[in-house]
Amino acid sequence: MIFQKLGLNPKIQNVLDRIGFIEATPIQKEAIPKIIKGHDLIGSAQTGTGKTAAFALPILHLLETNPKLPSGHFSKNMPVRCLSIGPTRELAAQIKEQFEIFGKGCSHNVCLLHGGVGYKEQNDCLRLGADVVVATPGRLIDHVKNKTIDLSAVEFLVLDEVDRMLDMGFIEDVLKIIKYCSNPNRQTLLFSATVSDSIKHIIKKHLKSPIEVNIGIQLSPAKTVKHVVYPIGALQKFDLLMALIEQKDEGNMIIFCRMKEGADRIARWLKASNHKCAVMHSNLSQKMRESALKDFKESKVRILVATDIASRGLDIANVMHVVNYDVPENSEDYVHRIGRTGRAQKEGDAATLVALDEFSHLEAIEKLIKKPIPQVKLEAFNYLQEPIIRIANSLPVRRRRNSRSSKFGRRRS
Repeated sequence: MIFQKLGLNPKIQNVLDRIGFIEATPIQKEAIPKIIKGHDLIGSAQTGTGKTAAFALPILHLLETNPKLPSGHFSKNMPVRCLSIGPTRELAAQIKEQFEIFGKGCSHNVCLLHGGVGYKEQNDCLRLGADVVVATPGRLIDHVKNKTIDLSAVEFLVLDEVDRMLDMGFIEDVLKIIKYCSNPNRQTLLFSATVSDSIKHIIKKHLKSPIEVNIGIQLSPAKTVKHVVYPIGALQKFDLLMALIEQKDEGNMIIFCRMKEGADRIARWLKASNHKCAVMHSNLSQKMRESALKDFKESKVRILVATDIASRGLDIANVMHVVNYDVPENSEDYVHRIGRTGRAQKEGDAATLVALDEFSHLEAIEKLIKKPIPQVKLEAFNYLQEPIIRIANSLPVRRRRNSRSSKFGRRRS
């Protein structure tokens, strides 16, 4: 379906025409008409499917079509009409950017609230009046407590990446924010990859007869991603990583590490080997994180070393390669990590370096995606111990953890 058939406000449609948005994605085609009709909505779709536009476009349409506030709402500051909350600063910044791009022909002010920066600029933005606020939970609650924001008139509440917000421990903050948005006519839109019991509780208590839009949501790798496993001894991981980088010398690459300290260490080693790279994790200041993401998006560096903070939500185009230096402990994170490549129907590849003590995590991933991941070895690489590659398409067999050697190479002593 093309956007012109969705009946969006002419100002918004003109922007879409100008930026070349012609055909709506499945989540946009299904969600936009339902949101315009005023329904609460539960949306599920894989990353890279245009989910942000699926709620930003109809909300901007409704704000432009109904410019007056509901009667009975008065506040010291100009009330907020739309609130969108997300788990990370980067995702919040990306949502804010999309609201500004799509609303370029409208007069709505968009304000971004997140931690890691001072309050002055955010307070100034709120004081001028913000129709749309995009925020992370913690900083938003700070503003409510400081009485710099009034959420009582919020007409549209968007809870984005709810499953991840709950995983990060934001459940109490999310419930507080919903309570602050006390407008009885509020329209609530909830987006989540999975629906846990906690999310079901939120849906039952705070959404009104929601319509569910489920667009092929499945925790499985996209068909556009070729992913393989490299069994390797722990002591040779970095050597193998270097060999893979030399082999994949075209296109941008994201290297995922489990821990922040590991990401810093890998970045130092890469720089010492004359590879330009940026590093991104939650211990860095917001300015440093924004700079790293900007340099990577603009291809000033071709390698981004990151923790799982970069595995979900962020719109990073033209990533050709993903390398899991560490196997993620959470199986779902594997799908999100390798989903950074192979986006928008483009092909990509993902490699996972698996040491002996990570094999249980690999088994869990294969159980989740319901298929074995092909195991390969890198030709011409000088293995300390020749890896024994599992027969293709066979199920994994658990190995004894107290063995001194294995097909993965030597254990760290």
